[in-house]
Amino acid sequence: MSLMKRMSLIFRSKANKALDRAEDPRETLDYSYQRQVELLSKVRRGVADVATSRKRVELQVAQLEQQENKLTEQAKKALSMGREDLAREALTRKSGLAGQVSELRQQQAQLQGEEEKLTVASQRLQAKVEAFRTRKETIKATYTAAEAQTRINEAFSGISEEMGDVGLAIQRAEDKTAQMQARAGAIDELIASGALDDATAIGQGDDIARELEALSSGSDVEAELAALKAGGSGSSAPQALEAGDSTPAAQPTAQPVAEPVAEETKQEGQP
Repeated sequence: MSLMKRMSLIFRSKANKALDRAEDPRETLDYSYQRQVELLSKVRRGVADVATSRKRVELQVAQLEQQENKLTEQAKKALSMGREDLAREALTRKSGLAGQVSELRQQQAQLQGEEEKLTVASQRLQAKVEAFRTRKETIKATYTAAEAQTRINEAFSGISEEMGDVGLAIQRAEDKTAQMQARAGAIDELIASGALDDATAIGQGDDIARELEALSSGSDVEAELAALKAGGSGSSAPQALEAGDSTPAAQPTAQPVAEPVAEETKQEGQP
């Protein structure tokens, strides 16, 4: 295959594809229906023209017949007046008119036949046009419903460009939202660990000051707890002293005195 043939084939295929994409069946059907209506209108005008010609011929025939009748009367009148020559002239003219009437009647018959044929053709064409119009509207309605269903299905499945753009926009928004949430969480963790200073915490110092303050607060709590414990022990000691005043104290003082006496006796017995 030569280069020119290949180029021609490619051009025709591309053009056919472009035309097929641009073609709308509804517009094609409307155009076909318009052409048929125009054809039907031409046929009807043809019928009207033929009928007009036939009517004109009929009028001419009627006029010629009137002239024939007039010439016949003139021939009779001429004979009654003894003018055979005038009667012969009138009859001669009548004979010429009779030939014209015969030709016009043949034309009238032909026109009548043509008119009947065109009338039948017009009626058939009108029936076909009406049937095509009904079929056209049905096909258009079916095509419109199928097109709407296709668009709905494409919208639901995300095939259409508009829904694809919307889906991409939603995906980008979700990605940005997740990124911002992760960034916010990371910043919170860094502030909590002390790696970053909290700009809103005014007058709190650095991380060392915060730790010392926490330890100081803990020491204050422990000191207050010890004071509370000591206060509890001091309150129980006076109660014990009051109880001791009411009991005799002879036995506690006797035991320390006996032990030195025993030790002195033991020392005296040794050499």
